[in-house]
Amino acid sequence: MAVTPVDLNGAKILVTGPTGQVALPVVEHYAKTAEVYALARFSKQADREKIEALGARVLAADLADPAALAVIPQDIDYVLNFAVVKSGDFDYDLAANGEGVGNLMTRCSGARAFLHISSTAVYEYNGHEPRRESDPLGDNHRAMFPTYSISKIAAETVCRFVARQLGIPTTIARLSVPYGDNGGWMYYHMLMMQQGIPIDIHPERPNSYNPIHADDYIEKIPYLLGAATPQVTTTNFGGSQSASIEQWCAYIGELTGFEPVFNETATAFGSLCIDTTRMHELIGETRVDWRDGIRRQLQALAPEVLKHRTK
Repeated sequence: MAVTPVDLNGAKILVTGPTGQVALPVVEHYAKTAEVYALARFSKQADREKIEALGARVLAADLADPAALAVIPQDIDYVLNFAVVKSGDFDYDLAANGEGVGNLMTRCSGARAFLHISSTAVYEYNGHEPRRESDPLGDNHRAMFPTYSISKIAAETVCRFVARQLGIPTTIARLSVPYGDNGGWMYYHMLMMQQGIPIDIHPERPNSYNPIHADDYIEKIPYLLGAATPQVTTTNFGGSQSASIEQWCAYIGELTGFEPVFNETATAFGSLCIDTTRMHELIGETRVDWRDGIRRQLQALAPEVLKHRTK
């Protein structure tokens, strides 16, 4: 049975990583009905202005620096932690991602619920077997992002420790492939197809994932917060449909006329689809068909590449 979603209307919500492709639509959506605080380093003035234009309050701080987090109000109701650092420097990335979630939770220990956005990149590669939450973890993304998987695993560990020590209701959501009208992996694949650049795929085809549209992950956030407990709820978080790189590139080809060129290499991520059983029990199924999502994305970002713009 699905959990009862929390009511975020009028709530004080802290969103970290607000300028990223994944969190930006979250800020835009909830700033209309709640009091949203957006925390990042904000080294670019343009980023600060973009967030303020959405109606959110900007907080400039580095999660790796606990003293800097004093800018966060003490009475935050809910925390949505989308922040991630992928500098490639292990010391800094572990401090920002691993220790950073501990610093954040300690500062926001009075929150009603804490949502930590992790990644399916924490799982060890296992061919086409859908990954369950209890499956082995591994250094999945080393070839492209050396620190990413290890930092995500470290962050989950710190998150569980602090939640249990301080009694903070917490959910860890292992995000699959997020995308939306503002971008995502499929859009980069379209650009590569357009320019004839080979797309790396694992030889063990198909390379399947569970892409989740921004509409769906925004809608499910109140449910994920409702599932939070001090013992920590950990769940996969992706689209109810699985789709492969090969499938979505073929569909992009139908829409645009571009042909994908695939480069088979064992260093590619490989299939990483998820077992959705626990997710469906907690938050229900997602609604956006991946084909509709991709078509919408191209209509929003590159309408000129579509062969039939009115479809």
